[in-house]
Amino acid sequence: MILRHTFKTALDGLGAHRSRSLLTILGIVIGITAIILVMSVGRGAEDLILNQIRGLGSRTIIIAPGREPTGPSSFAEISTDSLKLKDVEALKNKANVQGLKELTPAVMRVYTVAFGNESVRKNVLGASELIAKILDIYPKEGSFFTDEDIRQKSSVAIIGSEIKEKLFGASDALGEKIKIKERSFRVVGVLPPKGQVALFNVDDLVVVPYTTAQQYLMGINYFNIILAQSESEESVSRVVRDIELTLRETHNIDDPDKDDFHITTQADVAERVSAITNILTILLVSVAAISLLVGGIGIMNIMLVSVTERTREIGLRKALGATEKDILTQFLMEAVILTALGGIVGILLGVGFSFIASLVLSKFFLLQWVFTIPLSAVLLGLGVSTAIGLTFGLYPARQASLKSPIEALRYE
Repeated sequence: MILRHTFKTALDGLGAHRSRSLLTILGIVIGITAIILVMSVGRGAEDLILNQIRGLGSRTIIIAPGREPTGPSSFAEISTDSLKLKDVEALKNKANVQGLKELTPAVMRVYTVAFGNESVRKNVLGASELIAKILDIYPKEGSFFTDEDIRQKSSVAIIGSEIKEKLFGASDALGEKIKIKERSFRVVGVLPPKGQVALFNVDDLVVVPYTTAQQYLMGINYFNIILAQSESEESVSRVVRDIELTLRETHNIDDPDKDDFHITTQADVAERVSAITNILTILLVSVAAISLLVGGIGIMNIMLVSVTERTREIGLRKALGATEKDILTQFLMEAVILTALGGIVGILLGVGFSFIASLVLSKFFLLQWVFTIPLSAVLLGLGVSTAIGLTFGLYPARQASLKSPIEALRYE
């Protein structure tokens, strides 16, 4: 029996029980839809995080206090006060770190920011003008504070656009004084609306000199983080090595395993984010695949029922000359058609739900979410659905092909 005729016969067999066929593939449809949705959202989340990380620039190096955590138990070993002013001065020394272009320490904490009767709780970042260069967040009104302001520990502040709107409305904010922890800060600049840039939501950020934040707001003599920038991408690894050697010298550390700091580059962060999102995606896809297993069992069950119901048909076809291979091919093709159809419907639904999810995340949650459907997700959906048809349809098809024509014709 030629393949085209086998395909038509299989379609006729499925068409005779349309409702049952549709219900049979429901598990496959749900499973493939879930896989497409999970892989799309996972890729979108990965792209979102990586784009934010790239906002720091490929030449940016992050120096954080404490040993790099390797697991839940290692978080207790993290020191928050290991980065001091002496470290910053040593790192700025060209003799210690070659290829370093700029460097800024930073501190950050949440405070209530008030003006008149209005107040908001926002992140207050203590930094230098370098943060503006790294994040490209120059004020649209006014100007950034200077190195002199840092040396003088001036009470000046740059505010984000949303903070300006909430505290001042349509009024001009420049020159006005806001209160942070009962201390007055003169507004010298207003940042343009930029949303999330790297690790910061610029619109909800207040930037002050780090010396001022340390002494008058936080009462600390250490830094939460140090941001460095190399002269070129090629010199990043050399700068990182020099920073490690310099900090070990200032901290009197001989054994690298006892470092009380850790250094991260954008390449490191991107690699870790990709690894984490890929693991989470695999786990979620594995959970979604359970419904495919259930769907496959359902298809096997329905095909066995179909074989029993069509016993006389099988006997008649064998009596007319159909071989075991013909019968096997027909019933196996029915199973594959069912699962492939379920896979196609699942892919279409998965794409649709993924598009809706991206719209919701970008419009209502104001995330820079990009709709994406990995080709691997589509190929996986088609491949898995077809494989399920072959795997779970083989046994019923084999049972049908082995039936004796005489006994099948006598079946009532």
